[in-house]
Amino acid sequence: MTSKHQNILICLSLIIITSLVYSPVRNFEFLNYDDSQYITNNPYVQAGLTLNGLKWSSTDMSTGNWHPLTWISHMVDCHFFDMNAGKHHLTNVLFHIANSLLLFIVLRKTTGKLWQSGFVAALFVLHPLHVESVAWISERKDVLSTFFCLWTMLSYLWYVNHPESKRYLLTLFLFILGLMAKSMIITLPFVLLLIDYWPLCRFRMKKEGDTANDLRKKFFTTTLVFEKIPFLLIAAVAGLVAVFSQQSGNAIAPLSKYPIGLRITNALISFSMYIEKTIWPHDLAFFYPYQKIIEKWEVAAACLVLGLISFFSIKAVKRYPFFFVGWWWYIGTLIPVIGLVQIGMQARADRYTYIPLIGLFIIISWGFSLFWAEGRVRKIVFYLIPLVVIFGLTKMTWAQIKTWQNSITLSRHAINVTKNNFVAHDILADALVERHHIEEARRHYQEALKINPRYSDGYYNLANLFLKQNNLNEAVKNYYSALSYNLTMKEAHNNLGVVLARQGNLKEAIIHFQEALKIKPNDPGAMKNLEKALTMLEVNENQKK
Repeated sequence: MTSKHQNILICLSLIIITSLVYSPVRNFEFLNYDDSQYITNNPYVQAGLTLNGLKWSSTDMSTGNWHPLTWISHMVDCHFFDMNAGKHHLTNVLFHIANSLLLFIVLRKTTGKLWQSGFVAALFVLHPLHVESVAWISERKDVLSTFFCLWTMLSYLWYVNHPESKRYLLTLFLFILGLMAKSMIITLPFVLLLIDYWPLCRFRMKKEGDTANDLRKKFFTTTLVFEKIPFLLIAAVAGLVAVFSQQSGNAIAPLSKYPIGLRITNALISFSMYIEKTIWPHDLAFFYPYQKIIEKWEVAAACLVLGLISFFSIKAVKRYPFFFVGWWWYIGTLIPVIGLVQIGMQARADRYTYIPLIGLFIIISWGFSLFWAEGRVRKIVFYLIPLVVIFGLTKMTWAQIKTWQNSITLSRHAINVTKNNFVAHDILADALVERHHIEEARRHYQEALKINPRYSDGYYNLANLFLKQNNLNEAVKNYYSALSYNLTMKEAHNNLGVVLARQGNLKEAIIHFQEALKIKPNDPGAMKNLEKALTMLEVNENQKK
């Protein structure tokens, strides 16, 4: 079999096995965890491709992200598939397949190694840690940004082999497109420097006896860094935009809630935890709460593991360059989402590993081939063990995918495999309300608040439940509780105003409608409620006269 035929065989295998494993998603539902913001309650997205929607996508930061390309991709889905959730899911799967093929091509072209590159692509496409990025429609930004990230790398290889300004500019353009899907790929310039070292071997050191002509052909560290300056500048701008959008969306948690010491210890634990779950993917959930108590031995063990691996990667850099590149790929690409700048309430998230795990997969694939490629028996093992690993991962991924069927299966699974998961209880309660299981929903809201008494969303959702039951006093009480922990909840101000108006407390209601409009000026619902309350107040005062 020729090399070309082997390439085609691997690509077809990746397409077929991924299509089969992820086939259940065509029957999955939208979730009530972020999918409402991105699609089901988003009129701009549901309208499909419109000029108004395109203008909105270029400025919106309501989700704490600036990602116009992600918005456009969802609009395209709605334009062609309307609200058929299964087809939205399949779009994610198509991007995931494309990413595996691009990853295989990048590694094949840079290293020349067929089976090692194919094994990395297989691990990437079939690992259970990547299910979240694929089976969750709202994580389109993961698969889409990675798609452009890998195209950027391919374009970079084209430029390296044939240095021309137009190819360099194309590479920059593709990088910008990736950042417009998700800013996490700001670490790509660092990755390009890593692959400059291995497998491209562009780093050259000055040797005794080099002629002037030899030196002109060599690339030094400063030269390669200088080459990345435009990428670094674009990444810096994207980073500033990301911070601004997260602040605009109130996504950045304050230090008072997550002190710097807790963030550092959690980051260390997360680095090692992702490695553990890469080797043995167990107890995977859509949300991992912060541990209330992190034992000193856990932090010490994490530091020891990370320190030893880092030391070995540097010590053996010349002998095992793939290990050095793979390890620092993993560490470097995780830094933006490791929690030093805390976004949201999660301690860690499976979706954050979508790009970083490529580094560990490189270590696994090349390391395995290093020790098992010689001798007839070893060659049999060389082909057999990866097949066993792929089969095992396929089985675990198949099981993990099924937990994403709907909000109830997702949240019940998270409750079963994690402790004190207040968000999972809250999401489950929301889904139960939609199915009119009111009393069970109330118990889960209360359980969420029992676990985390400062959880503003829990109070807000419980207040909405009481409002549905026309229990206005309890609704008011819980809206006030929600606002006591988060004054920027526009919906809580607006809904509280509605309830207060129904109770006849128009002056207080007007204050809350005005607060809602301060948070989101020109909000049509709050404006309409404010106008109605002002009219009613004027009528009441005239009647008193």
